[in-house]
Amino acid sequence: MNIPADLKYTKDHEWVKIEGNTATVGITDFAQSELGDIVYVEIETEGEELGQEEVFGSVEAVKTVSDLFMPLSGKIVEFNTALEADPEAVNKDPYGKGWMIKIEMSNPSEANDLMDAAAYESHIG
Repeated sequence: MNIPADLKYTKDHEWVKIEGNTATVGITDFAQSELGDIVYVEIETEGEELGQEEVFGSVEAVKTVSDLFMPLSGKIVEFNTALEADPEAVNKDPYGKGWMIKIEMSNPSEANDLMDAAAYESHIG
């Protein structure tokens, strides 16, 4: 299981990479392996301001649909449009080409509540 040390994690299996006031978000390697083959990523909240833990979209796999939750409050400033044509990128490269959204954080201190790699590893057991 790949759990990069330079990222933050949520209990809902999203990863967060913070650069300045922008947070890039995707789902973890664990989440994509649990979901199986991802066939569709739906994000209709681009441009919207959402609170921490609000649903920002969903991921559809062959067997299930799973909601995606905001790890931090803020405005969704970008959606990875490459996922429209290649949703499998989330399976193949969840921390790279499979990123989902970029958030302009409204409360950067919320990042202090996220898990580091070691805490996330023990969270998933």
